[in-house]
Amino acid sequence: MSKLQETFLTELQDLYDAEKQLTKALPKMAKAAENEELKSAIEEHLEETENHVRRLEQVFEIFDAPPKGKKCKGMQGLIEEAAELISEEEGDAAYIAAAQKVEHYEIAAYGSLRTWAEILGEDDAVKLLDETLEEEKSADEKLTGIAESTVNAEEEEEEEEEHAGRRGSK
Repeated sequence: MSKLQETFLTELQDLYDAEKQLTKALPKMAKAAENEELKSAIEEHLEETENHVRRLEQVFEIFDAPPKGKKCKGMQGLIEEAAELISEEEGDAAYIAAAQKVEHYEIAAYGSLRTWAEILGEDDAVKLLDETLEEEKSADEKLTGIAESTVNAEEEEEEEEEHAGRRGSK
């Protein structure tokens, strides 16, 4: 086995664990979200994440390796950070930022694995990893759109209410 293939399999195990951690964390984030569009986006991404796990299992199969995880400390830290925001009731803008950190982490991981699978000549793995990579990018774009439209509008509304309250008390 080449050094690159060993690295590939180690990172595949790491990402497999990361996705499994997410399947447990996303329902908590969806429950904490106040904005219905955000809640829906997180729930949709949970379904996608379950598919990502299945695709990763197919990639393991392509490489004749058992599907097993290696503790992903990066994802663990990102999930802990999101849990802290939820416990402190930081609000939807903070949840979106936490979710986007997760997406960017995944985009980096899937991008690397996809490239390495290509170098290793495993076209079927490339297709599977590329499909997930595109879904991760799409989820990130969706979160950006929600942040720009809904959350920013809510913030402006709160500021206007505070400003009106100060005018009324003078």
